[in-house]
Amino acid sequence: MTIDATAAARALPRTADNHLLAAAGDGTRVELRGIVKDFGATRVLHGVDLDIAPGEFVSLLGPSGCGKTTALRVISGLEDATAGVVSFGGTDVSRTPTNKRDIGMVFQAYSLFPHLRVVDNVAFGLRRRKVDARTSRRRAGEALELVGLDHLADRYPHQLSGGQQQRVALARALVTEPRVLLLDEPLSALDAKVRVQLRDEIRRIQLRLGTTTVFVTHDQEEALAVSDRIAVMDAGRIEQIGSPEELYRRPATPRVAAFIGLSSSVPGVARGGTVMVWGAEVPAQSAVPDGDVDVLLRPEHVLLVGAGSGVGAVVEESTFLGSFRRSLVRTDDGTLVRLQHAAEDRLEFGERVHIAVAPVPVVTTERARPR
Repeated sequence: MTIDATAAARALPRTADNHLLAAAGDGTRVELRGIVKDFGATRVLHGVDLDIAPGEFVSLLGPSGCGKTTALRVISGLEDATAGVVSFGGTDVSRTPTNKRDIGMVFQAYSLFPHLRVVDNVAFGLRRRKVDARTSRRRAGEALELVGLDHLADRYPHQLSGGQQQRVALARALVTEPRVLLLDEPLSALDAKVRVQLRDEIRRIQLRLGTTTVFVTHDQEEALAVSDRIAVMDAGRIEQIGSPEELYRRPATPRVAAFIGLSSSVPGVARGGTVMVWGAEVPAQSAVPDGDVDVLLRPEHVLLVGAGSGVGAVVEESTFLGSFRRSLVRTDDGTLVRLQHAAEDRLEFGERVHIAVAPVPVVTTERARPR
């Protein structure tokens, strides 16, 4: 179920003791219209359109070089669009300098001032806005409390772990009460356990504040875990935007299916709204012309069955993942297929098995023809 960020933010308790929580609002609508970005003769964004609702958490997800960070930099004003319009709350900010856009940013690098204490790093933006020292320190302390680091206010960056430094960077981005929070791969430099903890903490804080947030990542698990919606990007275009559930269950293109979760492409034959796969007829998720198709199967939709059913295959690898196993098998026609199955069903390399497709609607694409 998709979380309504604005409703959730309103439902959580607020306290007048913390200025950030007391001032939390409904967020700001962000709109991109026909955004084009050229670097010399190279076009890296091709007419990107994107609507982000007030208080929404949207991730830009895609492989390296797909244009997601460039899109974020255009939203921030760090890059000017070659063409198109960026709007905040219905106001065109395309030519507004970054420091006038009322945004907070967190980058992969922590970018803290090494000679300043934690509290002074957080208060830096307030001091630049001519907020008096006493008020700046109090509000910086409240921001640190929000990220769980108020007890480390008087330490210096070199005395903190990587995760703690990134929490300080987050507090610094939030203390000025930005209309929009922009996060550019903020978790990439952290180890796995800290990455998950901070990922979940960012989402909890965003829900409490109701701040419109754009999160850039190449990690599908991060995007699935925190987002109201995800925009999957490839080659400077948005391939599909939707809720995590929608993208996973109804990918619009093979690229989206490949990037959101694991999938295997197997041959099938479409006829009259159904698809024949390994001798079994299953419904097609959307209309597809009759003929040869490629069927995209999630590992959980491939079943181990008894001999004489489905299609024969040989086990290539099998990995124990706690509550389940994920295995890779090669069918008799040479197709590699991933399946997810019960942990107690242990498969050995070279073992002969039979697999079948679960009776669920499947995603199909027209069979690519040899060139």
